[in-house]
Amino acid sequence: MAGHTDNSVVIDAPMDLVWDLTNDIESWPSLFSEYGAAEILETRPDGTLLFRLALHPDENGKVWDWVSARTPDLANRCVRSQRVQTGVFKYMWIFWEYTQTDSGVCMRWVQDFEMKPTAPVDDAEMTTRLNRNTSIQMNLIKSKVEAAAMAAAR
Repeated sequence: MAGHTDNSVVIDAPMDLVWDLTNDIESWPSLFSEYGAAEILETRPDGTLLFRLALHPDENGKVWDWVSARTPDLANRCVRSQRVQTGVFKYMWIFWEYTQTDSGVCMRWVQDFEMKPTAPVDDAEMTTRLNRNTSIQMNLIKSKVEAAAMAAAR
């Protein structure tokens, strides 16, 4: 049984600003509260970015990090990503979609994954954790992007 999450938030800001800010991986430590570092390792000819993310140290001082590949599709306002170094996941695929609505830009994240048998949590527990954390991160991003939009409008 695999895990699946599907979360979205509407951001009251121009599409280009939402796209630019949320796809600037190197700025993710200031956009997300969970990341301590983000580093682009390689930019491939098709536009795919290979990058490393690191969380803030956990309660034992351990820094968890991994490498992912992310391919933005500006024409269709979506991004496909997958973990290259999977860690506790057997696989992790992420799809980001940006849709213009009357209220702003709906940013949607769909995550499909499966935990390794040796992982400390199963697919159901990770689904619960991801849904909880995704909501926190999306609302934080919403507030930061909306603040940037208001500042740019002045």
